[in-house]
Amino acid sequence: MPSDPPVAPGRARGTDWTRQDWIGFADLLLGSARRFASPGHARITPPGPEGGYGRAVDGLEGFARTFLLAGFRIAAERCAGLDELADWYARGIATGTDPASPERWVRLDEHAQAKVEAASIALVLDLTRPWIWDRLTPAVQERVVEYLSPVVGDATYPQINWVWFRIVVQTFLRSVGALSSVDEIEEDLATHDTFRRADGWLSDGQERAYDHYAGWALHLYPTLWARMSGAADLAADRRGRDVAALDRFLQDALALVGADGSPLIQGRSLTYRFAAAAPFWVGAVAGVPSLTPGQLRHAAGRIVAHFADRGAPDERGLLTIGWHGSWPRLAQIYSGPGSPYWASKGLLGISLPEDHPVWTSPAEPLPVEAGDYVRAVSAPGWLVSGTRADGVVRVNNHGTDHAVEGSMVADSPLYARLGYSTATAPLLDEAGWTGPTDQCVAVLDSRGRATHRSGMRTLIVRVDDCEAGPVAVAGSTTLAHWVEAEPDQRDYGNGRIGPSVPAGRLTVYSLVRTAWELRLCRVDDVAEGLDPGMLRLRISGWPVAGDGSAEVSTAGVTATGAGLTSRLHGIPIGGVTADAVVVATGAGVAVHGDAGPLGSPVRVPWLDHALRPGAWVAALVGLSGSANRHDHGTCRVTFDPVDQGSVVRIGGDERRFDEDRVDEDRVDQDSGDQAPGVRVEWPDGRSTHTRLSTRTGQGSHSGDPVAIRAL
Repeated sequence: MPSDPPVAPGRARGTDWTRQDWIGFADLLLGSARRFASPGHARITPPGPEGGYGRAVDGLEGFARTFLLAGFRIAAERCAGLDELADWYARGIATGTDPASPERWVRLDEHAQAKVEAASIALVLDLTRPWIWDRLTPAVQERVVEYLSPVVGDATYPQINWVWFRIVVQTFLRSVGALSSVDEIEEDLATHDTFRRADGWLSDGQERAYDHYAGWALHLYPTLWARMSGAADLAADRRGRDVAALDRFLQDALALVGADGSPLIQGRSLTYRFAAAAPFWVGAVAGVPSLTPGQLRHAAGRIVAHFADRGAPDERGLLTIGWHGSWPRLAQIYSGPGSPYWASKGLLGISLPEDHPVWTSPAEPLPVEAGDYVRAVSAPGWLVSGTRADGVVRVNNHGTDHAVEGSMVADSPLYARLGYSTATAPLLDEAGWTGPTDQCVAVLDSRGRATHRSGMRTLIVRVDDCEAGPVAVAGSTTLAHWVEAEPDQRDYGNGRIGPSVPAGRLTVYSLVRTAWELRLCRVDDVAEGLDPGMLRLRISGWPVAGDGSAEVSTAGVTATGAGLTSRLHGIPIGGVTADAVVVATGAGVAVHGDAGPLGSPVRVPWLDHALRPGAWVAALVGLSGSANRHDHGTCRVTFDPVDQGSVVRIGGDERRFDEDRVDEDRVDQDSGDQAPGVRVEWPDGRSTHTRLSTRTGQGSHSGDPVAIRAL
């Protein structure tokens, strides 16, 4: 075991790694982590504060999660030259399963987290069977089986990605002739199938929990499980469907990676960092048909190098709680010093031999490296826009909140914001959890409390092909509500709960071109007992971190930080009567201290408006890097004239417009509702026309593999 951390492989920043670079990086991570092992190797506990589940769990996590990486390393080389590594972990298995050892592992029936780690141990024991499992003594093999056996008959596994932990462990037990339950495996597979959504996406449970778990868990395990020794007969009828879903999902996932390799900074467990590369390697393992091996390797490589070039691992060769460097507040309740090594999944590719096409094929660029695009992703309710000039990928969110429709919970900043990107992080300070601050549209009461949008209903997610280029359109409606969060809640990444008070029906549309979003908002049906005159409607923009500036002018609000510019402009609306539109009454930039993993301070531009029920509010929201030139010019918005007597449904509520005519092409053919049309002159001088259809059959283009529209 090395006394000093190994040296990272030498490479030029921004260049693709060779397979030897990948192996060197894996050896760096393994060697550095093993320095913090217990004497019998059963626990690896990197330095850092004790995790929420205690030191014994921390040590088990450190072992199991680095064992994943060791398994990938051993499998591809068929253990050639790696006997020491295999023997080192074999000793840890013998020690950890010894009930008399002071280093023994926490059992599956003692703490739920052991169920997670047991799956990694079982998966790698199968992957490396000839070099670790088969070399264990019969007594140790019996102890391993006894350690894993509580999985059988345990009905307490959460009905989320955790079903795969039970599937994998039971499949391994089945492969060694131990007690297992095929009925329970099939039951868990059926539960997984209930997570399936449009276009290959998977939700982590029945809530609208769309995040990186879709890739590093819900798509990873079906492919790896199908290759386990005990899975062949169970996987045969599923393999084709699972690969097809993975293939389709990866077409969207590829468009969510920034040119600098940053994954989307959204969702829980962000401290797993380059585990976000895992689904691209899984695609290579599965042999998906629609993406080339060179595309998959390049995407995975960009992601891992993004972190390696920015302080992860650190100077000790260790992964800490954080994003680039250490930022402990990124932890959830289940996070400990061994947790970040879930990132090992992002190095799955080293399990593939050097003659595999993923290593021999030429690299191909990411979508954002090739050009500008917009894309509609139906399942999570996302519009995706990428701009080549600055390499930034942005998401406008109208369907993800880690809740179910109609919920009255607080927004999680990790899920329910209107926008996420590869260059910005949501505000994760206390203010970010108690009330939306960045990327929101909210009603403010007289005390300045902001409403939440979780429980929203998605109205539409689509891409329109206009003469001036594609426009992505999405909308959502919610019963905006204030929440008095109950104290001392455990952070699992979802929004806080507590008594809620409704404010009114809030409807928001996003029209997206290049780096710009036109945001259209209105509030209807203000709750009984509330005086609209005492309320404000706030629109806030992108949060930018680091050294920068803020400027408030009659033209709007601008905040800068670390080479990014966040702009927010109030836009007058034409084509409607004066009482049907509201302009901004106040503007500013909110400055937060240690509020995110990308640096401090964080600046957020905002605009305030008087709340006038039924009136539209428009704002132009922009995020661009220093190399992006999509940010010049002004914006004009005009609603089509609509017949005075016509009825338009917004979020299911009837509203009347006050003009003269309505054309047949403005009628939603699916619902019979009349949908207002919006003509926009964008900052680049191009004009587009969009119908704000309220149809809920999301994504007229989102199911189409060509949903990326070049701009």
